Amino acid sequence: MSSEEISTRMLGNIPTEVDKSEGSFFYDAIKSVAIELETKQEEISIALGRGFATTAEGEYLDRKVSEQNITRKPATNATGNVTITGQHGAIIKTGMKVSSASLTYTYDSEDKVIGVTTIETVMVKCDTLGSIGNVPSDTIKFFPVSVAGLSAVTNNDAFTNGYDGEPDNELRERYLEKIRTPPTSGNKYHYSNWAKEVTGIGDAKVFPLWAGAGTVKVVIIDSNKQPPGSELVVDVANNIEDHRPIGATVTVEAAAGKDIDISVSLTISSEYTQNQVEINIQTNIIAYLAEIAFVETYVSFARIGSLILGSEGVLDYTGLTVNTGTANIAIADTEVAILGIITLT
Repeated sequence: MSSEEISTRMLGNIPTEVDKSEGSFFYDAIKSVAIELETKQEEISIALGRGFATTAEGEYLDRKVSEQNITRKPATNATGNVTITGQHGAIIKTGMKVSSASLTYTYDSEDKVIGVTTIETVMVKCDTLGSIGNVPSDTIKFFPVSVAGLSAVTNNDAFTNGYDGEPDNELRERYLEKIRTPPTSGNKYHYSNWAKEVTGIGDAKVFPLWAGAGTVKVVIIDSNKQPPGSELVVDVANNIEDHRPIGATVTVEAAAGKDIDISVSLTISSEYTQNQVEINIQTNIIAYLAEIAFVETYVSFARIGSLILGSEGVLDYTGLTVNTGTANIAIADTEVAILGIITLT
């Protein structure tokens, strides 16, 4: 209710013989109160929303889901191996940093001496939390500070195990899933919850009795909606092992990646380069594939076309094919669609 409506109602309770016109004592006194009541009404509405999982956000959502013993999954640092080239006898010291063009990574294990091969492989951790630390191969190429005896560094493999903190929508969904599909006595909802509570897991599918009585298969994807690495599979298996009923035989598997290869001829705006347009298309399609991961059973050919046309810098397109065809791409129960090769002409 607006302050005008509040003041009108309050003035209506004052006898008519009293001057209530604008500028009068009663009008001015009531108007200021009405404004304050409107503000408090808004604050009460906000406070009320913080008490329900469907409307709570941030720390208030954390408090709400804690009632069901659910906690927000934190962000993690991307880690991976880098190959360092240097002089025989040079020392790779704890705390040494390497970097990409925009991110730094730290070596935090024991000091290591470069051997006669002049090459050593060490594990480093991104200094910045989240998926931003996931970089392609041959991206980490620099020493932010020169290190005596060390001449070159590179990552031969991509970094893929950095995960953003669990967003409100996913945390809310886990809470509502637990409330609406109560896990009891090791039913399939129990296995789903045990898998999803592991940091880095984006979703899970449970297949009861998949290989006969007493067997359960759990297929998982990571928080980036990609097939998870072996370490994450082990983490989920161990967490389920700590909770599962005695006698159940549980298999945890990573979802198989289903490559989505795209070929298309574009008409590009003169304000954009082909590389910029390709990045825009990749961003849109990756977001779409993440949106449908473990939700839809196919990748929509029409949706791919719409995303390409809606990408910044694209004026028109012809000759679109997805996996060499022009039909929807079926995704099996144990698969997740991932972007493969984009060919632009």
